[in-house]
Amino acid sequence: MSSDRRFGLSRLVGAVILAASAVALSGCQVQPLYAERSNASHAMASVGFADAKDRVSQEVRNRLVFLAGKGAGEAANPEYRLDYEVKTRAIGVLVDSTTDTPRAGRIMVNVGYTLKKASTGEILKARNRSVTALVDYSEQEFAKIRAIRDAENRAAREVAELINLDLAGYLAR
Repeated sequence: MSSDRRFGLSRLVGAVILAASAVALSGCQVQPLYAERSNASHAMASVGFADAKDRVSQEVRNRLVFLAGKGAGEAANPEYRLDYEVKTRAIGVLVDSTTDTPRAGRIMVNVGYTLKKASTGEILKARNRSVTALVDYSEQEFAKIRAIRDAENRAAREVAELINLDLAGYLAR
């Protein structure tokens, strides 16, 4: 008889836990980040971007403008301003021991950015993002320069995607 009582008690406890978790989860909402009723689309379209200082910065900026405006360009009167600094570094990782020249390497693009309210200058979000792109160096000098440029472009596009996701997640709140 005591085993029937324990079984009944465990069923009661299980039902209480199930009911409590249903009540707790009823407040949770999952919705697409770029849904039409989301503020993220409107807020992202109202972000202005700082001017670029070099070629890789321009790649990052162009991609951010495209992603934020969904191809429509930069906002005329932005509510927010994104200031950023891009640092690029090339590292040779596979060195030929006979000629002491690298055969492969990494291109690292690091972006430190700050999102501010355009009207007050209040800092809303600040963060660093970094992306590494791999590159094979050719023996031909032009091919090597072009491979480095292509890797910088890939890394710039990827870091812009990460920054765009950070901003959309923040502005969707």
